[in-house]
Amino acid sequence: MSQQCEMTIRQNAGASLGFFERHLSLWVALCIGVGIWLGHAVPAPFHAIGRMEMARVNLPVAVLIWLMIIPMLLKIDFGSISRVRAHWKGIGVTLFINWGVKPFSMALLSWLFVRHLFHAWLPAEQIDSYIAGLIILAAAPCTAMVFVWSQLSDGEPHFTLSQVALNDLIMIVAFAPIVGFLLGLSHIVVPWETLILSVVLFIVVPVMVAQVWRMRLLSTGGQSALDALLTRLHPLSLTALLVTLILLFGFQGEQILAQPLVIGLLAVPILIQVYFNAGLAYWLSRQLRVAHCVAAPSALIGASNFFELAVATAIGLFGFESGAALATVVGVLVEVPVMLSVVKITQRTRHWYETNT
Repeated sequence: MSQQCEMTIRQNAGASLGFFERHLSLWVALCIGVGIWLGHAVPAPFHAIGRMEMARVNLPVAVLIWLMIIPMLLKIDFGSISRVRAHWKGIGVTLFINWGVKPFSMALLSWLFVRHLFHAWLPAEQIDSYIAGLIILAAAPCTAMVFVWSQLSDGEPHFTLSQVALNDLIMIVAFAPIVGFLLGLSHIVVPWETLILSVVLFIVVPVMVAQVWRMRLLSTGGQSALDALLTRLHPLSLTALLVTLILLFGFQGEQILAQPLVIGLLAVPILIQVYFNAGLAYWLSRQLRVAHCVAAPSALIGASNFFELAVATAIGLFGFESGAALATVVGVLVEVPVMLSVVKITQRTRHWYETNT
């Protein structure tokens, strides 16, 4: 084991998942139930919220997404990109998985499972929308939860920070073209004005606001001021996520009750996608003799998704009641248990991994 990895393990000793993050799947399940019940009991407020749009972007959801995303982006130090040369092999592997494999493999898996194998059990009018949601989910690399996964897997923190910062910058210019290209290949009409507006609203603006806010905090109060703000914003960010999910399922209730297998069927390509990309990143890192404390977070960054952005984009492009919105929410539902299993796999295979590095 490298000296660098030994130091990282000591720094991460005692790391644990927060209460909310540990039970995220439970909260999502509760939101499904609450949203479906409210959608039946008091449908009028949901329809009123659904009509609050500009250029097909729902304004209440835009505010909720900002409340979710901006606290996460406050953690990102874009100055850390200068460190990419120190871990260029690990960075290269993760970039290849995130931008050269994951969106395209998900397009293939969604075409195989949704359009063909599961076609008979899914609403025919939502097939294209489900495929679109899965592609959108895969085209957005994770930003926030990766820090948790990296710490739990004894990941090298400077690598994780520089990789996430680089992914965020790439996402500004690559997310819309990749989504548009893959949706076009799937013969799904792309409203480019809405897609570009979604990128501006949910990537460009939050990144700019977060970085200006971060710099002002660090210049006036230092790291302690930033940490204090993040602690205060954390409950607000989580509440915004839960409210968004309740709104989604308030509109999705009829579909889910009519087709209860939909969530399970949509989870299949997502699960295959996660384990395939994590395994490929881990194997490539081993072939390139990357240190384990870099390979583990590389596998996790390569497998996880920026589901907040995916949910917002799916709603903006296709609406609250769309299969695309539901497909991205299934990604939220499976995120924590699946990623925790990837963490355990990288931990339990460390000895095997290091016999080659």
